[in-house]
Amino acid sequence: MINKQVFEIIDFIKSNDGVGNKAVLIESVQEQFRLTKDRSVFYTENLAIRFSSSHSTSFSNTVLSLSNLQKYDELPFLVCLVTPQKNFVYLANSTFLLKISHSSQELREDNIRGSFNGSDISKEFNGITNTPEHFEDLFAIHEEIGFSGNLARLVEATTGISPSGKKFELTPENENLIKLAPQRALDFINSSDYDELKSDLDKKVEKYKNEILIAGFIENINIRGRVIEYLIAGEDDELRDNLVKELHNSDKKISRFGTKNTLGDYTKIFENYHTATDVKTKIMILKSNPKAYNIDKMLAFLAKEKSVFMFYFIGLEPNKIIAQTLISIFQKDLLNSTILLKHWAGRNSRGVAQFQGEIIHNLILSANNDIDVETSQKFLKKLVDLV
Repeated sequence: MINKQVFEIIDFIKSNDGVGNKAVLIESVQEQFRLTKDRSVFYTENLAIRFSSSHSTSFSNTVLSLSNLQKYDELPFLVCLVTPQKNFVYLANSTFLLKISHSSQELREDNIRGSFNGSDISKEFNGITNTPEHFEDLFAIHEEIGFSGNLARLVEATTGISPSGKKFELTPENENLIKLAPQRALDFINSSDYDELKSDLDKKVEKYKNEILIAGFIENINIRGRVIEYLIAGEDDELRDNLVKELHNSDKKISRFGTKNTLGDYTKIFENYHTATDVKTKIMILKSNPKAYNIDKMLAFLAKEKSVFMFYFIGLEPNKIIAQTLISIFQKDLLNSTILLKHWAGRNSRGVAQFQGEIIHNLILSANNDIDVETSQKFLKKLVDLV
């Protein structure tokens, strides 16, 4: 969620349209908002901004090094372009960079090099214009991807070196299994196995509810999500016990820990269904577009016999767990809210998906598992056809 100070600064910059002088504008903004300077970047706890100037909107100036952007990429990173008649503001977090242009020959995932130019900032993302009225939605998308999630894409776009991995290749047999997935899901949610799965997860939440509420105050959304997911679905009891101790020790930081890069956090095998469930938390007072899934991994899973994929959403408010709900990937509102980020992915991937946070908010408050099988099959065909 973007702090209101971001829009206050943008409004102030807009009120100075026609100033035509970068140095004068910087001085005015700094005086008004008490920004801290770090070389060419100015920042507060709520945002970071870089000022550039050009005679037109087509500016190719070098903006910032990728390594410096990494320092601020968890904040809204603004680029202000000062032109003679008007000041423009763009969101320039790593998600909205097309490539790295300057001194980038040695850029690798383990060697962050190079700088981006103004022309490398995407002026439209997934059909959303990169203008201030859309910054809230754009930053919600970026928060869930983060710098680490963009690095492989930027390396490929810049150097042509593709990350490891490949698209899931379909056969007539597994394509038919994918087509049957919505009906499998519908049968599952109408079975006693669904009730058993939800009961298992609800018991985990009840057992660790105090720790989940403490973890809800962790500001970093990725760490917060991983901690809560592990409390509920983690397989290493020793690691879980250590997390519990650290959460209750306010003086101690949460230790770094890895999680399996698998599709679902919690698996449970029934006689007729093999379920994978992704655990996701929603801070009810915050706006976010949570990660949904890697499209190739999802297709590969649904191509297996008996496969059923579910989401377990936990709604949190300060000091209170609002509700938990177990929802099919094919639930009609969830399906309609799915954002496909194909062009963001590399050549070896169909891309990733995100959900609109408002829909999850509504499903937590008023759960239902309405599934339209035909619509779901058309959606799956759309995923399969992504190239």
